[in-house]
Amino acid sequence: MVDKSEYILPNDIPVCLLDCSQAFKDLSEKEKLYSHYLSQASFCGGLICLLQTSPESPGIYLLLQKLFRAQPISELQKAAQETGVSEDEFQALLVYTAGFYANMGNYKSFGDSKFIPNLPKEKFEVILSCSKAVKDDPTGIKTLWDRVGDDIYSLSERRKILGLGEKGITTYFSCNCDFKDAEFAKEFLTDKDISPYNTRFFKKVVPSTGKVEYEVRLASVETGDGTVPGCGKILGPHHFKASGAGEPVTVHVTRGDHYKLMKLVMENLTKAKEVTANETERNMVEKYIESFMTGSIPAHKDGSRFWIKNKGPIVETYIGFIESYRDPIGARGEFEGFVAVVNKAVSAKFTELVENAEHLLALLPWPAAYEKDKFLRPDFTSLDVLSFGGSGIPAGINIPNYDDIRQNEGFKNVSLGNVLTAGYKDDNITFLSEEDKELYSKLKVPAFEVQVGLHELLGHGSGKLFIQDEDGKFNFDIENVKHTETGERIKSWYQHNETWDSKFSTIASTYEECRAECVGIFLCLSQDALRIFGFEDDNADDIIYINWLNMARAGLLALEFYSPESLKWRQAHMNARFVILRVMLEAGEDLVTITKTMHEDGKEDILLTLDRSKIIPVGKPAIGNFLKKLQVYKSTGDFEAGKAMYDRYSDVNDKEEPHFLSLRDIVIARKQPRKIFVQHNTVLEDQTVTLKSYEATPAGLIQSFKERFPNTEIDDIIQELWDRDAEHFPRMH
Repeated sequence: MVDKSEYILPNDIPVCLLDCSQAFKDLSEKEKLYSHYLSQASFCGGLICLLQTSPESPGIYLLLQKLFRAQPISELQKAAQETGVSEDEFQALLVYTAGFYANMGNYKSFGDSKFIPNLPKEKFEVILSCSKAVKDDPTGIKTLWDRVGDDIYSLSERRKILGLGEKGITTYFSCNCDFKDAEFAKEFLTDKDISPYNTRFFKKVVPSTGKVEYEVRLASVETGDGTVPGCGKILGPHHFKASGAGEPVTVHVTRGDHYKLMKLVMENLTKAKEVTANETERNMVEKYIESFMTGSIPAHKDGSRFWIKNKGPIVETYIGFIESYRDPIGARGEFEGFVAVVNKAVSAKFTELVENAEHLLALLPWPAAYEKDKFLRPDFTSLDVLSFGGSGIPAGINIPNYDDIRQNEGFKNVSLGNVLTAGYKDDNITFLSEEDKELYSKLKVPAFEVQVGLHELLGHGSGKLFIQDEDGKFNFDIENVKHTETGERIKSWYQHNETWDSKFSTIASTYEECRAECVGIFLCLSQDALRIFGFEDDNADDIIYINWLNMARAGLLALEFYSPESLKWRQAHMNARFVILRVMLEAGEDLVTITKTMHEDGKEDILLTLDRSKIIPVGKPAIGNFLKKLQVYKSTGDFEAGKAMYDRYSDVNDKEEPHFLSLRDIVIARKQPRKIFVQHNTVLEDQTVTLKSYEATPAGLIQSFKERFPNTEIDDIIQELWDRDAEHFPRMH
C-alpha cells in the first residue's frame, strides 16, 4: 500500500515572493528593455522542461492553464463549493497547480519524486465540470482529462520517481529504453564527438525488418538536414557498432526538438540583442541565437566564452541546456534561463573573495599538481533574480559546465541573494537542541551565504583534470606527479573526448556537489575567508559552528530523498550532504552524535549535536582527508575507485549505529515542505517596461502564470510538441 502522504504538497506549503522590485527600479530604461526580452526568452524556454520531465506534464500544463485562464479563481471556487467541493479540497487543487508551475512538471525539481493532488480524483473532475473552461470547450477539456487524468494520480512503481527503464520515468529517453540503451547512446555520442547536453534519445523497432534503430534528436529551431556549426555533417543516418556488439545499428541524428519553443526563445533573444550594453554582450547573444537556431553546442560554448568575458554587467543572464541532474545518466542538460540584477554591496564581498582565491586554494588538502596551472579569476556577484525559467531555482550557480572552458578559460559564480533571503529561513527547526535552535535561527542565512560563496568559487572552481590530448600530450607531469593514496605514478586520466560527466556518469553530479560542499566547510575554518564576509572573533566561531551544524543536520534531513525501494538517492545535493554526515560520524570522538528521543508530542524524535570544540582537531582532518580523495579520483578519472568510496558512504542501512534506515521514518514524519517562489512579470507597453508583482500565495503564483502566458498561442505549440512525442511513450496515455 502506497503512503500517499509522501507524494502530496500540504495545503499550508510556504510560498515566497522572489522580490526584485528595488533592483529593477534602479535599472535604466534600456536595461529594463534588455531584461524584459531576456525574461521572455527564459520563461518560454523554461516550458521545455515540461517535455523533459514526464510524458503527461505537457498535457497537465494545458489542462491547468485552460482551467484557470477561463475565469477568476474566486468564481471557480464559488462554483466548486456550490457543487460540494470543500474549501480544503479547492485549496489542495490550488497548491497542486502552484507546485506544478513552480517545478515545471509533476515531479519535484528537488528530489525527483512525483507529487499528486491532495484531493480525490472525483473532486478534481467536479471542479472541471463546473468550470467556465468546460462550458467554453467541453470536448477539449474532456480530451485532455481522458489523456492525463489517470496519470496525474498514478503512483505505480515506475511513476513514483524519475528514472530509466523499470526504475522510473523519463522523457530524455523513449519509454522502451533501459540502461543498456543509455550506455549505447553514450558510446555513440562520444565516438561522434556530439555533446549530449541538448539531446534526447529514442528507440524504435522498424516494422518491415524487426531491427532496432535509434534517433538522437538535437534541440533547435531548424528541423532539416545540413551541417551543425562546429560539429560538421553529423545529421543523418550512421551505422554504428558498439564495443562487444555483433553488428552495426542504425542511428539517425536529427534536429528540431522543441523547435517552436526554441523559436520563441530565439525571437526574444534577437530583440534583446538590439539593446545589449556592449559588443561582448551582443556577441554572446548572437552565439546563443546561432546555437538555438542550429542545435550547435559549440556555438553555445562560444556564447559562454563571451559571457565569461562580459565582466560585471548590471543585468546578468545565462540560458540554455545547463544542468544534468535530472537525466538518469547525468549527461543531458535541462533547459533553464535566468535574468538577474547585481547587488553591488554584497558583490563587493565576493570580489574580495576572488582576490584572495589563490591564497585560499593553497589551503586545500591536495598537492599543487592537482590544482589548475593558473586560477582564472572569475566574476563573482550577488544577484537578485528577476526571472528564472526552468524547473527550480538554486541559491548559487557556477557555470558554464563545459569542462574544457572551466579548466582553460574560466567561469563565473553567482550567488542569488533574494533566493537566499526568501527561501532559506527555517520556520520550524527540527532535530536540534533548544540552545542550538536559537543560534541556528539567527545565523543560518549568513552562514549559508558563506557556504554558497566558498562552495561555488573555490569548490566548483578548484581542481584539475588530468588530460591526454589528441596529440598524446599530457597536461600534467606524468613522470613525476604521484597518486596521493598509492604513492605511485598516475595510471589513469581523461582522453581528449572524455568529460567529467561522461566519465563519472550517474554519480558525477552528486560527487561534484559533495566535493564543493566539503571545500565550503573546510575553508570556512579559515579566519581570512570569514573576515572577507565580515565575521571575526566570536562571530566567526559562531558562523563556523552553524555552518558545520547545518551541514550535519542537512545530512540527516537528506534521508527524505533516499528511496529504500530502489536503494537510490533522488537528489544530488542531499546525497552529498548525507555522505558528509557519514564522514563526520566516522571521525569519531563524538564530533557528531545522533540520538533517538521522544518529543513532547509523544512521538519519536531525533537529537543531533555537534561538539564545536572538536571541529578543528577532529572534523577538519577527517573532511580534509576525504576531500583529498574526492579530488584525486576526480583528477585521475578513476571512476571505479571514486564510485566504490562514494557508494560506501552513500549506503543507508540499519547494520550499525545510528540505524539511518530506521531514522528515515522519523525524518519523513517531521519533514517540512520546500518553499515555492512566486516571480514577477515584466510588462512592455509602448517601449516602456513595468514590473508586476503578485501575492505570495498559491493563487498569486497561478495568477502570475495566467498573465505570463495569457493566450492560446503557446498552448497550441505545447500541444503540437506533446503529440509529436507521443509515439515514443505509447504506454503513457
